[in-house]
Amino acid sequence: AVVSTQSGHYGRGLTSVPTPKFPVSILQNGSKMTIEPPRGVKANLLRSYQNFNEDFLGSCNGRDAEFKGLLFALSMFNAVVCERRKFGSLGFNIAYDFTAGDVAICVSQLNMFLKEYAPQVPLKVLHYTAGDINFGGRVTDDWDRRCINTILTGFYNSSVLDSSHSFSDAGIYHQLPHDASYKDYLKYIKQLPLNDDPEIFGLHENANMTYAQNETFAILDKFLLMQAKTGSGGGKSQEEVIEETAKSILSKVPQPFDIVSIMEKHPVLYEESMNTVLQQEVMLYNNLLNMIHTSLNDLLKALKGLVVMSDILETMSTSVFNNSVPDIWTNKAYPSLKPLGSWVADLLQRLDFISNWNEEGIPAVFWISGFFFPQAFITGALQNYARQTQISIDTIGFNYEVVPSNQEITRKPDTGCYIRGLYLEGARWSHTSHVLTESRPKELFTDMPVIQLLPVADRVQPESGIYICPVYKTLTRAGTLSTTGHSTNFVMPIELPSDCAEEVWIKRGVALICALDY
Repeated sequence: AVVSTQSGHYGRGLTSVPTPKFPVSILQNGSKMTIEPPRGVKANLLRSYQNFNEDFLGSCNGRDAEFKGLLFALSMFNAVVCERRKFGSLGFNIAYDFTAGDVAICVSQLNMFLKEYAPQVPLKVLHYTAGDINFGGRVTDDWDRRCINTILTGFYNSSVLDSSHSFSDAGIYHQLPHDASYKDYLKYIKQLPLNDDPEIFGLHENANMTYAQNETFAILDKFLLMQAKTGSGGGKSQEEVIEETAKSILSKVPQPFDIVSIMEKHPVLYEESMNTVLQQEVMLYNNLLNMIHTSLNDLLKALKGLVVMSDILETMSTSVFNNSVPDIWTNKAYPSLKPLGSWVADLLQRLDFISNWNEEGIPAVFWISGFFFPQAFITGALQNYARQTQISIDTIGFNYEVVPSNQEITRKPDTGCYIRGLYLEGARWSHTSHVLTESRPKELFTDMPVIQLLPVADRVQPESGIYICPVYKTLTRAGTLSTTGHSTNFVMPIELPSDCAEEVWIKRGVALICALDY
């Protein structure tokens, strides 16, 4: 507590830092104040350097040049990882709350290790402490950990000690001369642009569109919550809209599958694991279809006053009116970000996929986006090969071949399987050079051609020429941690050919998505 008396006035400043000289009850009952985190690379750098001074920059026992260079690089890294969050899943799968304490401990370790390891620069030690402990300790997603360590490599390396080093191709963010003073750093930071180009984050210029869309949708969702529940004028009432929508969905969505006939037609066989996959998918879809029909019929009865409008039905009616998927459906359904209208259309396509599989047999190309649980399908493909070759499934991996877009597929392959229905985010597929390439302006997603999964025993992963691309069910990419150690939104990694360094696509946040949000 700080007590001061000026001109007869009494003032007191309170801090939430524990101290035995100040009663906890006053802190608990007092008004709380917080400092909003800065927004933008410029503001983040300025906050970091406001905690330093000229004496601190010269406190490294004759290693001031290395300390200044690495300190500025570390501050840039902190600004970049904090600001990547605004780009949503393109930045990180999970929005981590990095704090000033994370960079503060890195600064302290930087000063200490430069002194202890003199005259060497312990880049490996610094990278490990920052990327795996201080910042990395907050990261719970394996793909985010790969991303943050890749970004850190661009800031913690020997080249940043060169006074002419630039952190971006445009040259806006660059290193300062070795003899730069504290005032020189502040002057340079204050002249940086307020609006950051995605280039400094390693992202494509389309990332700004993603950020703007996310901000707009968040605002519109808040407006939607504030809209009036009753209408005026000559339009339809809320009850009429809900009833019309419910009847429309009931007329479109079919009744559950006949699981008994499907089990007779596609029995569980040792030689064909896909029959088991089909049966599991039918059971999951039947649970969802039963829920849709039961809840919609109950809702229609409640609107007519035949049954009580429970809290669940009330919440469901609000969701239907707002064109969003009711919670009682999402609890039984596959992950999806689509609005109700698109969600129903997508469901009908999924049911057609399952129905055609049942009637016509195993498809030549599997629509991986149509699976309730695609991981079971992947395991089934591996299991088929393992049983055919009498090889342990633990030793089998996939080779990945992207099928040319002009090649027609009429039958399933002798080994492995074909998959379709994936979308590329953050990059696009070149149909001429058959490698990953930069996205076109204003093109956020592109269709991925058919991919063949080829099971191989004792496979050795290529060391170059590929990008290990994660596949996710939805655009959020984030999910809950499953027993496999991966997110429930994660499906599998796929190796895509690339003539660029893998670091480029990692920073771009390139991923394959099973289903979009529209």
